[in-house]
Amino acid sequence: MPTITGADGLRISYLEEGTGIPVVLLHGYCGDKHYFDEVIPLLAWRFRVIAPDCRGHGESGATEGAYPMELLAEDIIGLLDALGIGQAFVLGHSMGGYTALAFAEKQPDRLLGFGLLHSTTFPDDEAGKAGRDKAAKRVAEEGVKGHIDDLIPKLFAPEHRTSMPDKLKLAKSIGYGTSPEGAIGGALGMKERPDRLHVLQETQVHVLLLAGEADAVIAPEKRFPASGPLLTPITLAHSGHMGMLEKPLAFAQTIIEFVDRSLDAREKSRHV
Repeated sequence: MPTITGADGLRISYLEEGTGIPVVLLHGYCGDKHYFDEVIPLLAWRFRVIAPDCRGHGESGATEGAYPMELLAEDIIGLLDALGIGQAFVLGHSMGGYTALAFAEKQPDRLLGFGLLHSTTFPDDEAGKAGRDKAAKRVAEEGVKGHIDDLIPKLFAPEHRTSMPDKLKLAKSIGYGTSPEGAIGGALGMKERPDRLHVLQETQVHVLLLAGEADAVIAPEKRFPASGPLLTPITLAHSGHMGMLEKPLAFAQTIIEFVDRSLDAREKSRHV
């Protein structure tokens, strides 16, 4: 797999397929770029698709300590710089969505649009923060396997926990590849993240808000935290938190339609 070296010497691994408008797909916590293996071919006939491994995940390098979402956004900015990409669509799944929000706050001019895929602008509540600490402590003491075994089934719609055994097995296998530093750093970084509702309220680009109908991770009241002409809320039927695995065709089609609408709107605005 190709890699780049970030500003702090970190190795970032990524997949790249297709040509044209750049579309960056950011995976979630204890995932990696292979979460999107079924989706990438469905997008790459139209777009230049780039799917990196987050710091501490997959084949990317790991560092110790918390991974603030701002740091993860800097990694993606560095990747785009290394690839000579000025502007892109940046679409993030779960923790990747938190990264996309931090990116949008840091460098909004680099975005053609962005997306929260099974994600939210809201920070963790106190119970959520306690859960992050518990996960980090468990991984530090036991390693990642038990944490992944407990985490992954909760990410799928209840009906899919038994009907999609191969998908659960794949997600667990990817999760086992997360370094302990990555699992701990990601958990502590998400615990620290601020409320970024203002990013949606102030955005000047189109935003996709994609939610799973049966998502047990992102509560219904947190899925569409704002509304407006630039925000596109979509509910993915019969999907939990893992639309790219549970409903890859619908997931990909939603992204294609969002990118096309965004580009059409940008083109029309130039002629107004």
